[in-house]
Amino acid sequence: MVKFQPHPAGLSVIAAPPLPAPYALNLGRIELVAVDHSRNVNRRYSVEASEDLFGALIVETAWGRIGGWTAGKRVSFTDRAGADRVVAGHLRRRATAARRIGVAYTPVLL
Repeated sequence: MVKFQPHPAGLSVIAAPPLPAPYALNLGRIELVAVDHSRNVNRRYSVEASEDLFGALIVETAWGRIGGWTAGKRVSFTDRAGADRVVAGHLRRRATAARRIGVAYTPVLL
């Protein structure tokens, strides 16, 4: 299971339906890296939640090899529950990386 430290800038948590502690929706970015040089694994993954000018929640994900090109996806939600489900799903999937790719993702504080 991925455990996260609070962001140094003190980002606040949006009131949303309760989820397990590491999956609470934060306005801000979570950066994860999985590195194992012996197996040539150098992956990065980020999930960012923000609010646009109209009050919609935007969830952006980016992934790829560290130092290389990254792919990304941006999804807009009118309700917090939908955004929370997407963020929780991404983080749950990253939490299983040790079993899937042999290296666990670790959080990086920005």
